[in-house]
Amino acid sequence: MRVVIDTNTLLVSIGRKSMFRPIFDAFLSGNLQLLLTNEILSEYIERLAENTSPIVAENIAKLLTRSPDVERVDVYFKWNLIVADADDNKFVDCALNGQADYIVTDDRHFNILRRIGFPPVKVVRTEEFSKMLTAMNG
Repeated sequence: MRVVIDTNTLLVSIGRKSMFRPIFDAFLSGNLQLLLTNEILSEYIERLAENTSPIVAENIAKLLTRSPDVERVDVYFKWNLIVADADDNKFVDCALNGQADYIVTDDRHFNILRRIGFPPVKVVRTEEFSKMLTAMNG
């Protein structure tokens, strides 16, 4: 399964005791192909350093840059589908250019994607995606 994970979803899924840990575990076990751009990776590292520690951010960055289950996506076309927070478009553009199955996010700005017919972008909330992964692996 090819996914783009919003930064906040990544943050809540890495804790060992998090109810959303099945998302990070699915990635670690090779059951998810995580799609990233350089811009997304930079945001991940920045926010991890702010919310955890620089060491955790560095370790996650190393994992993401070395993992065979991470695909770096080059964005050749920017759709600019999210107007309310243009910074969120990096996730949408990564998903569309990388042919993702899902964008996993709880950010309300992505709700616009549920209402447009083209291009098709499947957005799933963090809790729903975590439950889906648990059901698939359980």
